[in-house]
Amino acid sequence: MIFRSKNYKVGKLEIDKEIERLAVKYSTPKKREYFRQLFTSVVKLYLDDADEQDLYMANVTLKELRHIFRSFSRYRNIRKVAIFGSHRSSKDSREYKIAVEFAREIVKRGFMVITGGGGGVMEAGNCGAGRSGFAVKIKLPLEVDPNPYCPGEKLINVKYFFTRKLAFIKESDATVLFPGGFGTHDEGFEILTLLQTGKCLPRPIVFVESPGKTYWKTWFNFLKKELLVGGFVTPNDFNLFTIVKSAKEAVAEITAFYRVYHSIRYSREMTIIRLNQKIPEGYLKKLSNKYKDIISGEIRPSGPLPAEVRNKEYLELPRICMCFNKKGYPRLIELIRDLNKEGGNSNG
Repeated sequence: MIFRSKNYKVGKLEIDKEIERLAVKYSTPKKREYFRQLFTSVVKLYLDDADEQDLYMANVTLKELRHIFRSFSRYRNIRKVAIFGSHRSSKDSREYKIAVEFAREIVKRGFMVITGGGGGVMEAGNCGAGRSGFAVKIKLPLEVDPNPYCPGEKLINVKYFFTRKLAFIKESDATVLFPGGFGTHDEGFEILTLLQTGKCLPRPIVFVESPGKTYWKTWFNFLKKELLVGGFVTPNDFNLFTIVKSAKEAVAEITAFYRVYHSIRYSREMTIIRLNQKIPEGYLKKLSNKYKDIISGEIRPSGPLPAEVRNKEYLELPRICMCFNKKGYPRLIELIRDLNKEGGNSNG
């Protein structure tokens, strides 16, 4: 959805006209307003007398984002899984072996893999994914070279963690976390926060526990003992993720999430859920009653929104619509899982 701020201008007629001419020359009508505002922001940096450090950061950020967008653009129609875990996990560790197995199996099901490009679990993910793997590598003094399994044209080097994080979230459809250090927890809590607040689209988040280990069990006990008891989270927030004990379970969790659910589209008044198959209206009535805490009215079959028609967004797919309160995102994840269960039941 376009950032509709037609009044976002420099405020000096001659400059605004010059920016408009640039936007007309270097854009198509559909994208013109975006480019006009981008050019306006650049000029405003000059007029604000931004210092050299600020300009450096803005410049590097925009260049990194452009590189990320360009690298993934050819593969946008393929679902991807972001894999996180310790770069210190050895090739003999259970985590490494499970990560290789998971990446190999999820690729067989049509997914691609994104890792951080380093060693350990990241290396295992790229090893298992082969040519279907991406790597978004951060430039660090202690980690000079990417792992040997990073495909050259799908290796993206970046300076900033925040552009790297954006790539992991924007370009993926699922998140899988193996045991790791500060970075792994940082990525885990980041995606949980974004999903909890609706700042990223619904997705499965899977924590993989090695057999015989209690890494994520201990972590989950901390969440229940300290965060839940302290009132910092609610029981519904635990709907956001799943803990599994094998690569097979992780693959099953991700593929099940997209069994019936395809994607979601929010509008100001209505939320549209695109489906891979139709859902009986009787079951939708049951869901309407079960999830009345986050929706008003009923969940019902629907056609595409006008914006979807204009953009030709999956017009062949069946849809349901609902008035979602855009607050109960953990419950929305539960609703999606219920949709997928019905799909599994319908398929026998």
